[in-house]
Amino acid sequence: MKIVVLGGSGQLGSCLKKVSTERNITDISFPTEEAGNILDIEALETLLAHEKPEYVINCAAYTAVDKAEDDQDICRKVNRDGAANVAAACKKHGAALVHISTDFVFKGNVTGLLSEADSTEPENIYGLTKLEGEIAIAEMLPEHFILRTSWLYSEYGNNFVKTMLRLGRERDQLGVIVDQVGSPTYAIDLAGAILDIIESGSRAYGIYHYSNEGVTSWYDFAKAVFDISETPVTLVPVKTSEYITKAVRPAYSVMDKTKIKSAFGISIPYWRDSLGICINRLV
Repeated sequence: MKIVVLGGSGQLGSCLKKVSTERNITDISFPTEEAGNILDIEALETLLAHEKPEYVINCAAYTAVDKAEDDQDICRKVNRDGAANVAAACKKHGAALVHISTDFVFKGNVTGLLSEADSTEPENIYGLTKLEGEIAIAEMLPEHFILRTSWLYSEYGNNFVKTMLRLGRERDQLGVIVDQVGSPTYAIDLAGAILDIIESGSRAYGIYHYSNEGVTSWYDFAKAVFDISETPVTLVPVKTSEYITKAVRPAYSVMDKTKIKSAFGISIPYWRDSLGICINRLV
């Protein structure tokens, strides 16, 4: 099966390169940003006409959550219009689409597991435009897998874990949000799940949730980073109300992964176990 990855230079794309290499998957391509520009429908159609993939994985997105509040037009162009362009190109060239979305499509005010069928109510522009992208894909292309994920980190790109490790080397004390709760996701694990879905050949299209197992706060996530890396830092718990950001973030965002596990037989690691693997590769 031929696979094309859009946004291949980003964090998840880099993880897909690593995992596909480890699995000896050779029929997978990572086009340049220009060739795989999701805002250029002609470029996308040219790319898919040449590559003739059975699957397209779209990792390209506008993910600067706070900046998006002041940059709404470009955020919407990338997350909604770009997603629609990819779906249209896939439809024209007969490819199934794996598209990455976010837990930010939810309001995050319910202390229970969020299922794929639960009502969406984004609280910020990033979440809203990602939801608009989901809707555009679903309306245009039945052959889609939309994977919502959360708190993504890895050895690649900019992310919370790498930021904490850097700040831990620079400072003796850090304040971290204690009243936002969710599930970290090691992007290597997510990359593996994506390839599992493709390799299964399943046509159980639709929306799925994927994050690592377990629940934690940003404060406890940071504490685990410093404990595992043996970094001597004093952590101070900070309330959301004391740390104002442009974008509102979900207070409680924990997704139910029952659907993806039962549909594809995927085993999902516990968040702290995966964090240990990542940190051992970083330090």
